[in-house]
Amino acid sequence: MKLVTLLFAFTALKAFAMTPLPKTPPVPADNKMTPAKINLGKILYFEPRLSLNGTISCNTCHNVMLGGEDNRSVSVGVNGQRGGRSAPTVWNAAFHSVQFWDGRALSLEEQAVGPITNPIEMGMPNFDVVIERLSSIEEYVDMFKKAFPKDKKPISKVNIGKAIATFERTLISGNSPFDLYKSGKKSAMSKSAIRGMKLVEETGCLACHSGSNFSGDNKMGEGNFQTFPVFAENEYVKKYDFLKDNGRYETTQKEEDKHIWRVPTWRNIALTAPYFHNGSVATLEEAVKVMAKVQLDKDLNDKDTADIVSFLESLTGKFPKIDMPRLPSTPKRSILDVK
Repeated sequence: MKLVTLLFAFTALKAFAMTPLPKTPPVPADNKMTPAKINLGKILYFEPRLSLNGTISCNTCHNVMLGGEDNRSVSVGVNGQRGGRSAPTVWNAAFHSVQFWDGRALSLEEQAVGPITNPIEMGMPNFDVVIERLSSIEEYVDMFKKAFPKDKKPISKVNIGKAIATFERTLISGNSPFDLYKSGKKSAMSKSAIRGMKLVEETGCLACHSGSNFSGDNKMGEGNFQTFPVFAENEYVKKYDFLKDNGRYETTQKEEDKHIWRVPTWRNIALTAPYFHNGSVATLEEAVKVMAKVQLDKDLNDKDTADIVSFLESLTGKFPKIDMPRLPSTPKRSILDVK
């Protein structure tokens, strides 16, 4: 039944499966983008004092100076702790209809605040401590007032999430060779990449990786979820331990959500190794062969694999320049002393 569903989705989506990335992402009505909010969100994104011991920022695991993640199998949080899942890229995350590997956050705003009080990630005990820390810094008080001028208490959990999410909506990397090709510049993609583009369509990959972000086009809050792995009786599933993590089930505790995952983007995938939710596959070539086998029960030869990899490389976009911000200071004292 699951395979039938996938093939039906492939047929339905085929006509509009691959499109250029829009220049701007969806923006919620209650969190309009403003320069003050973007500036505040950027500073908070790089702010390690949002973590318990002042060592971890959003950028630590989702490095915008790289591919939007950290190239680790799993990230390292406060006190050297490690989680069980690889950090997804933050580039173009604004186009995802839900966030995290299991889709447990329905918006960027919700996702942005989650790691702050996660005991393994940033480790803050609660948001009262977070708000107290930020409120003790005069520069932050002023920036929150400018970003949220109508709020009586501008520094809040909701507004922290809104500010960080607003900055994240500026992290768009379009104008990839694929985008240029689709816009009419036929020389933008190599012959190998064009063959690979046709192969992902013929092989059935677009049943899940459709739309401009190659992660499925859904309304915000309605995730594109799929079973992984579909075909478990093969060497890859055991070798890379894909069944150890129950996926969305860990959040919902619903039996039907076991090994269900939000479909990740293909955008900039050549820059975001290692691959899969547990970061178990080191190379893109291997990841392509794994996906063909465990999702579609197909064995790809080396030539077809190389062409598909060339196509995936054509999805690497142009990254806007990001200058590291100077963080608000705390003269003569440490912010980490605030309890």
